[in-house]
Amino acid sequence: MSFGNIVLLIILAVAVYLIVIYNKLVSLRAGIDAAWSDIDVQLKRRYDLIPALVETVKGYKEYEGETLEKVIAARQKGLSANSVEEKAEAANMLSGALGKLFALAEAYPDLKANTNFLKLQDELSNLEEALQNARRYYNSIVRDYNAKIESFPDLFVAQKFNFTKRDYFELEEHEAEAVKEMPKISF
Repeated sequence: MSFGNIVLLIILAVAVYLIVIYNKLVSLRAGIDAAWSDIDVQLKRRYDLIPALVETVKGYKEYEGETLEKVIAARQKGLSANSVEEKAEAANMLSGALGKLFALAEAYPDLKANTNFLKLQDELSNLEEALQNARRYYNSIVRDYNAKIESFPDLFVAQKFNFTKRDYFELEEHEAEAVKEMPKISF
Protein backbone atom coordinates (compact mmCIF):
# COMPACT_ATOMS: atom_id res chain seq x y z
CA MET A 1 0.00 0.00 0.00
CA SER A 2 1.31 3.39 -0.90
CA PHE A 3 1.53 6.35 1.44
CA GLY A 4 -1.25 8.14 -0.48
CA ASN A 5 -3.62 5.19 -0.03
CA ILE A 6 -2.89 5.03 3.71
CA VAL A 7 -3.59 8.75 4.09
CA LEU A 8 -6.79 8.37 2.05
CA LEU A 9 -7.85 5.43 4.22
CA ILE A 10 -7.21 7.43 7.41
CA ILE A 11 -9.19 10.40 6.07
CA LEU A 12 -12.03 8.09 5.08
CA ALA A 13 -12.03 6.43 8.53
CA VAL A 14 -12.12 9.83 10.27
CA ALA A 15 -14.95 11.00 7.98
CA VAL A 16 -16.98 7.85 8.70
CA TYR A 17 -16.37 8.28 12.44
CA LEU A 18 -17.53 11.91 12.30
CA ILE A 19 -20.64 10.88 10.37
CA VAL A 20 -21.42 8.26 13.02
CA ILE A 21 -21.05 10.86 15.77
CA TYR A 22 -23.25 13.34 13.90
CA ASN A 23 -25.95 10.71 13.29
CA LYS A 24 -25.92 9.68 16.96
CA LEU A 25 -26.36 13.31 18.02
CA VAL A 26 -29.23 13.75 15.54
CA SER A 27 -30.83 10.55 16.84
CA LEU A 28 -30.55 11.70 20.47
CA ARG A 29 -31.97 15.13 19.59
CA ALA A 30 -34.92 13.48 17.82
CA GLY A 31 -35.42 11.26 20.89
CA ILE A 32 -35.49 14.33 23.12
CA ASP A 33 -38.08 15.98 20.89
CA ALA A 34 -40.24 12.84 20.90
CA ALA A 35 -39.93 12.47 24.68
CA TRP A 36 -40.82 16.14 25.14
CA SER A 37 -43.87 15.60 22.96
CA ASP A 38 -44.97 12.82 25.35
CA ILE A 39 -44.58 15.17 28.31
CA ASP A 40 -46.48 17.88 26.46
CA VAL A 41 -49.37 15.48 25.78
CA GLN A 42 -49.53 14.48 29.46
CA LEU A 43 -49.43 18.12 30.56
CA LYS A 44 -52.22 18.98 28.11
CA ARG A 45 -54.35 16.10 29.40
CA ARG A 46 -53.68 17.33 32.94
CA TYR A 47 -54.65 20.91 32.06
CA ASP A 48 -57.79 19.67 30.26
CA LEU A 49 -58.87 17.81 33.40
CA ILE A 50 -58.59 20.86 35.67
CA PRO A 51 -61.80 22.65 34.51
CA ALA A 52 -63.89 19.56 35.30
CA LEU A 53 -62.25 19.28 38.72
CA VAL A 54 -62.83 22.98 39.43
CA GLU A 55 -66.49 22.76 38.36
CA THR A 56 -67.02 19.76 40.63
CA VAL A 57 -65.52 21.57 43.59
CA LYS A 58 -67.27 24.88 42.81
CA GLY A 59 -70.58 23.27 43.66
CA TYR A 60 -69.54 23.32 47.29
CA LYS A 61 -70.12 26.97 48.22
CA GLU A 62 -68.23 26.79 51.48
CA TYR A 63 -65.11 25.52 49.74
CA GLU A 64 -62.11 27.82 49.72
CA GLY A 65 -62.11 30.07 46.66
CA GLU A 66 -58.47 31.05 46.98
CA THR A 67 -57.34 27.47 46.44
CA LEU A 68 -59.48 27.18 43.31
CA GLU A 69 -58.07 30.45 41.99
CA LYS A 70 -54.53 29.12 42.45
CA VAL A 71 -55.40 25.94 40.55
CA ILE A 72 -56.95 27.97 37.71
CA ALA A 73 -54.00 30.40 37.60
CA ALA A 74 -51.52 27.51 37.51
CA ARG A 75 -53.44 25.91 34.65
CA GLN A 76 -53.42 29.16 32.67
CA LYS A 77 -49.70 29.58 33.25
CA GLY A 78 -49.11 26.05 32.01
CA LEU A 79 -51.17 26.54 28.89
CA SER A 80 -49.27 29.70 27.97
CA ALA A 81 -45.79 28.32 28.78
CA ASN A 82 -43.43 27.76 25.86
CA SER A 83 -40.01 26.66 27.08
CA VAL A 84 -39.07 23.60 29.12
CA GLU A 85 -38.27 25.87 32.09
CA GLU A 86 -41.62 27.69 31.87
CA LYS A 87 -43.55 24.43 31.56
CA ALA A 88 -41.65 22.92 34.49
CA GLU A 89 -42.37 26.00 36.60
CA ALA A 90 -46.07 25.86 35.68
CA ALA A 91 -46.22 22.11 36.38
CA ASN A 92 -44.64 22.71 39.78
CA MET A 93 -47.12 25.48 40.52
CA LEU A 94 -50.06 23.27 39.51
CA SER A 95 -48.79 20.31 41.54
CA GLY A 96 -48.61 22.49 44.64
CA ALA A 97 -52.08 23.94 44.05
CA LEU A 98 -53.60 20.51 43.46
CA GLY A 99 -51.91 19.13 46.55
CA LYS A 100 -53.53 21.91 48.59
CA LEU A 101 -56.88 21.32 46.90
CA PHE A 102 -56.90 17.62 47.76
CA ALA A 103 -55.64 18.30 51.28
CA LEU A 104 -58.44 20.83 51.87
CA ALA A 105 -60.99 18.35 50.52
CA GLU A 106 -60.41 16.29 53.66
CA ALA A 107 -62.44 18.89 55.59
CA TYR A 108 -65.51 18.43 53.37
CA PRO A 109 -67.12 14.98 53.74
CA ASP A 110 -69.69 15.68 51.02
CA LEU A 111 -66.95 16.52 48.56
CA LYS A 112 -64.94 13.47 49.54
CA ALA A 113 -68.00 11.32 48.85
CA ASN A 114 -68.77 12.92 45.48
CA THR A 115 -68.27 10.28 42.77
CA ASN A 116 -67.27 12.86 40.15
CA PHE A 117 -64.62 14.24 42.49
CA LEU A 118 -63.33 10.74 43.25
CA LYS A 119 -63.23 9.85 39.56
CA LEU A 120 -61.39 13.07 38.70
CA GLN A 121 -58.95 12.53 41.54
CA ASP A 122 -58.23 9.00 40.33
CA GLU A 123 -57.81 10.17 36.74
CA LEU A 124 -55.48 12.94 37.88
CA SER A 125 -53.47 10.46 39.92
CA ASN A 126 -53.05 8.26 36.82
CA LEU A 127 -52.03 11.29 34.78
CA GLU A 128 -49.46 12.26 37.40
CA GLU A 129 -47.95 8.78 37.19
CA ALA A 130 -47.84 8.91 33.36
CA LEU A 131 -46.27 12.37 33.54
CA GLN A 132 -43.67 11.13 36.02
CA ASN A 133 -42.74 8.25 33.68
CA ALA A 134 -42.56 10.56 30.65
CA ARG A 135 -40.42 13.00 32.64
CA ARG A 136 -37.99 10.26 33.71
CA TYR A 137 -37.61 9.07 30.11
CA TYR A 138 -37.12 12.61 28.83
CA ASN A 139 -34.51 13.41 31.48
CA SER A 140 -32.67 10.16 30.70
CA ILE A 141 -32.36 11.04 27.02
CA VAL A 142 -31.35 14.62 27.87
CA ARG A 143 -28.65 13.27 30.20
CA ASP A 144 -27.26 11.01 27.45
CA TYR A 145 -27.40 13.80 24.87
CA ASN A 146 -25.76 16.39 27.13
CA ALA A 147 -23.01 13.92 28.05
CA LYS A 148 -22.41 13.13 24.39
CA ILE A 149 -22.08 16.76 23.28
CA GLU A 150 -19.59 17.40 26.09
CA SER A 151 -17.48 14.28 25.48
CA PHE A 152 -14.27 14.17 23.50
CA PRO A 153 -14.17 13.96 20.44
CA ASP A 154 -17.96 14.31 20.03
CA LEU A 155 -17.86 17.86 21.33
CA PHE A 156 -16.08 19.02 18.16
CA VAL A 157 -18.90 17.73 15.97
CA ALA A 158 -21.50 19.11 18.39
CA GLN A 159 -19.92 22.55 18.34
CA LYS A 160 -19.49 22.55 14.57
CA PHE A 161 -23.16 21.74 13.97
CA ASN A 162 -24.60 23.82 16.85
CA PHE A 163 -25.85 21.01 19.08
CA THR A 164 -26.59 22.74 22.38
CA LYS A 165 -27.36 21.48 25.87
CA ARG A 166 -30.96 20.76 26.71
CA ASP A 167 -32.70 21.49 30.01
CA TYR A 168 -34.04 18.81 32.32
CA PHE A 169 -37.71 18.77 33.25
CA GLU A 170 -37.61 18.72 37.03
CA LEU A 171 -40.02 19.06 39.91
CA GLU A 172 -39.02 21.40 42.68
CA GLU A 173 -38.19 19.73 45.97
CA HIS A 174 -41.18 21.03 47.96
CA GLU A 175 -43.57 20.41 45.06
CA ALA A 176 -42.26 16.88 44.62
CA GLU A 177 -43.10 16.20 48.25
CA ALA A 178 -46.65 17.50 47.77
CA VAL A 179 -47.14 15.19 44.78
CA LYS A 180 -45.68 12.24 46.68
CA GLU A 181 -48.07 12.88 49.54
CA MET A 182 -51.13 13.36 47.34
CA PRO A 183 -51.87 9.64 46.76
CA LYS A 184 -51.87 9.05 50.54
CA ILE A 185 -55.15 10.95 50.85
CA SER A 186 -57.86 8.35 51.35
CA PHE A 187 -61.34 9.15 50.18
